[in-house]
Amino acid sequence: MDTAADLIRAHLDAFNRGDRPAMLALLTEDVAHDVNQGGREVGRDAFAAFMARMDRCYRERLVDIVVMAEPTGTRAGAEFIVEGEYLATDEGLPPAAGQRYRLPAGAFYDIRDGRIARVTMHYNLQDWIRQVVG
Repeated sequence: MDTAADLIRAHLDAFNRGDRPAMLALLTEDVAHDVNQGGREVGRDAFAAFMARMDRCYRERLVDIVVMAEPTGTRAGAEFIVEGEYLATDEGLPPAAGQRYRLPAGAFYDIRDGRIARVTMHYNLQDWIRQVVG
């Protein structure tokens, strides 16, 4: 990747294509993933397991993506809208019945050696719950 912003765009584009191997290839082996309103998971395998659960429970596409990066290329952020469908009940959350949602979200990234070393996600979980409960 030429720049940190290009790396983040490639990661988000791979997400939208459903290309999990391409997403994982852009992460460091010891990537730290700060799950929205949850804990930290460490490692590419943990990230892959998280994405497998997400793919089982949700169908999502990111739109209106804006990527920002600081000049040294070691940190970046992205803001976007998540357009999704709740496919299967996720543990601890309301029952799924194909509900659609549209949710502003953001992610913050650390970059090391041309790969993503940290992903911190944020969205308003209460807004999502209001949308899927109706």
